Amino acid sequence: MKQRILETADRLFYGRGIRAVGVDTVAAEIGISKRTLYNHFPSKDALVLAYLERRLQPLPDSDRPPLEQILGTFDRLGRSFGTAEFRGCAFVNAVAELGEESAAVRDLAIEFKEARRLWFRGLLDRLGIADPDGLATQLALLVDGAIAAFLVRRDPAMALAAKDAAMALLAQAGARQAPADR
Repeated sequence: MKQRILETADRLFYGRGIRAVGVDTVAAEIGISKRTLYNHFPSKDALVLAYLERRLQPLPDSDRPPLEQILGTFDRLGRSFGTAEFRGCAFVNAVAELGEESAAVRDLAIEFKEARRLWFRGLLDRLGIADPDGLATQLALLVDGAIAAFLVRRDPAMALAAKDAAMALLAQAGARQAPADR
């Protein structure tokens, strides 16, 4: 039951927004009482945190070359932009909706963003980049910028523009491995 609640909350919170969806809506979608939902999650805040924690998945390990993995991030973004369901980053959306109300939500968003940045950093270390920390931050900003630009413009080419910028930054930093096909 807990898994069904989380799957439904994920779909509703991400698709409609956290503030727009009450626990009564989540319960009704599943066909359970609010009391049953509250047996698993004592408050809407607890449900929101569980929804976000469920999305804190580590990026998968891969034996693909580091540069290919980095640039593949932008290819995946482009595919996401092509779906009707894409509403941006669930963590940014949650922080934007809840603002200063929830330090726990903000902490989860930071954890998510830092995990992506550290993933980039690890790949950049493998490439022998002189300042992997700085470049990892720039790549993470390109991802976030591409998402924001897409949401405003509704132009999937924003992922390709971000990939081009990433390629330029990587080349400037001395990345020598041949990139994957665009």
